[in-house]
Amino acid sequence: MNHSTTDIIEVAIPLPLDTTFHYRVPEGLMPRIAPGKRVLVPFGRRKVTGYILGFATGEERELREVADVLDDAPLFTPRELEIYRWAAAYYLHPLGEVIKAALPAGINVQSRRGTSTDGDAMTGGRRVLTETVYHPATPPPAVEVPRGKASSILSHIQQEGKATAAELRGIFADCAPQLRRLRELGLVVTEEREVYRDPFREESVTPDAPLPLNPGQTEARDRIVAAIDTGRFAPFLLHGVTGSGKTEVYLQTIAHLLDAGRTALVLVPEIALTPQLVNRFRRRFRCGIAVLHSGLSDGERYDEWRRIRRGEVAIVIGARSAIFAPLERIGMIVVDEEHESSYKQSEGFRYNARDLALVRGKMEKASVVLGSATPQVTTWHAAVTGKLTLLSLPERVNGLPVPHAEIIDARGKKADAILPLLADATAANLANGGQTLVFLNRRGFATWLTCEECGHVLRCPNCAVTLTYHQRKNRHVCHYCDYAIPAPSVCPDCGSTRVTHLGLGTEQVEELVRERFPEARVDRMDRDTTRGRGGHARILRKVAERKTDILIGTQMVAKGHDFPGITLVGIVSVESTLNIPDYRSAERTYQLMTQLMGRAGRGEDAGRVIIQTLNPDHYALIHAGTASMEEFYTTELAFRQETGYPPFVHLGAIYLTGTAASAVEQESRRLAGQIRTLRREAGGHVEILGPSPAPLLKLRGRYRWQFLLKAPVRSALHRLLARLRRTYTPPSGIRILIDVDPVDLM
Repeated sequence: MNHSTTDIIEVAIPLPLDTTFHYRVPEGLMPRIAPGKRVLVPFGRRKVTGYILGFATGEERELREVADVLDDAPLFTPRELEIYRWAAAYYLHPLGEVIKAALPAGINVQSRRGTSTDGDAMTGGRRVLTETVYHPATPPPAVEVPRGKASSILSHIQQEGKATAAELRGIFADCAPQLRRLRELGLVVTEEREVYRDPFREESVTPDAPLPLNPGQTEARDRIVAAIDTGRFAPFLLHGVTGSGKTEVYLQTIAHLLDAGRTALVLVPEIALTPQLVNRFRRRFRCGIAVLHSGLSDGERYDEWRRIRRGEVAIVIGARSAIFAPLERIGMIVVDEEHESSYKQSEGFRYNARDLALVRGKMEKASVVLGSATPQVTTWHAAVTGKLTLLSLPERVNGLPVPHAEIIDARGKKADAILPLLADATAANLANGGQTLVFLNRRGFATWLTCEECGHVLRCPNCAVTLTYHQRKNRHVCHYCDYAIPAPSVCPDCGSTRVTHLGLGTEQVEELVRERFPEARVDRMDRDTTRGRGGHARILRKVAERKTDILIGTQMVAKGHDFPGITLVGIVSVESTLNIPDYRSAERTYQLMTQLMGRAGRGEDAGRVIIQTLNPDHYALIHAGTASMEEFYTTELAFRQETGYPPFVHLGAIYLTGTAASAVEQESRRLAGQIRTLRREAGGHVEILGPSPAPLLKLRGRYRWQFLLKAPVRSALHRLLARLRRTYTPPSGIRILIDVDPVDLM
């Protein structure tokens, strides 16, 4: 039997499948069918959730039927579907999985709308909170009003016009029996009203006013505003030294945008930056502001997403996944600290939110502002070659210069975390009432344990890394797979008691600082101390309130925080970033050092920076230490052009992984021949490097081999990778991962 196209729909299934599917819609479900809704459909021997993309063209036979429609309203619009399709095609990822990743956690559930046992409504599987609201009956019934507490409650409801159950409990304590009696008599009526879980429920802010702008800020704001008023896509690089007031430019530009009836999307690289930035926005704007990041509970995230979907907010602030926020009438997208690699998703759907911001901005005809004191080398090159409009903020708003760094040659020195110059500077800074930031990009107490007798090193059985010792938990932990064991007192290999810990971590630095400066108030900020709700905000609040004298931390302390009291930054070691086997290691080191230096001297007092390093002559450190930005980019671009790396080529990475080392190696070598054949068929020049073992050969129990592909033209690289995805099926036990525009080659 043939079916007309009016009852056939195209559905994307969130499974690793590079195709969509057609289903017939039973007549009884047709009125509820619309693109953007979820449907329950048969798939093999089970039923799964799919996303309606639209009505299918042509006629098909023997189609299976849709079992149910799961939503009352579409979850995404045609414009948002256009973004999903672009991302799926560009990053070579199944469309169904892209849509699933774009929607909030918990919404992809197969349950129908229902009611839970405690009366809270359920929508798409995620609990929707409700509250009971009491209204006075109109007209009031001709009954005798109860005396006492019930009479007081009724008077309050009549006077206020309405009152929630929570409000009444706050005033009258236990009042359930009286409310029940008033309802029975018909003196009050109730309604169930939906309420949102509010991430800001425990916070209050004091409104502020726009700050005066210096000439650089004024020009930047005016040029972005002019672009917004044209209603056309306009990409900018807002390059400003640390402390130059980029955020104030964002705020005043967005104020103009809101007056024009448009909305703004603001991306930040880390949830640690979100509280401070959100507070700035909440102090400035009275409009609806939504926050999207992984630090929210699933319920809070779902409620924030629904507020955006319903058009109740004008500004969305969030981390990477917020690029998919269902915001309409977008006039401006800000990507703050655009250089951060955390904008790139490292697993599954490997998108880059920074790049998608430009794509979405073009689709929305919006202005896109990439902001950074240390832009990516590729971004800087795009700006100086005219692909982005360069806006510069060369001066700090406080008028003080960006501090230069004193570089200490640590070669041949005692392996102490705090060398004398840094120790003396910290003591002097404490005496002067200044705050000190001490940086080391390794958490834990010690990097590895080794046996002095046999040389055995304690390693993770699942990953090709040493286990890090955490003293407070007395455990050795893998920072990749979280494998952990109690700290041994004897060598696991030879039984010797002569085991020792080597390599510094932030725990050990904290211990050394506390011993050397017992009068100081010391805090540590790394992944271990910021776990749990509000962990970042709690530490940052103490620093802002001057309740911390010395803050020790990993790279999360370098990113965008504005603490006027920090006048000394001490960098214990830079080797962990400088010596990574990755073409971006110099760029990342320069960016990290410059960002750290920018934490000093943001208030009324000048800042000082001291860097301890075993590589004092490296150009990344020299240019960072002297704030010679253009010299660094010139040197780095020359290196990239000579060796063939972005921005002069486009990259793609292919990984094969498996639990058997020999099988992965063998299949990688076999695949190499197939890739070279596909290159000939696809045409275009693509350089193939590999196969070779990944720098981290074993990760989470799987061995990893990799290929790196380089092409001067992006289309040639995509043709080859797309053909590989269509034609290659790995053998059992082997997985293939394709990463377009990789930022981490480890």
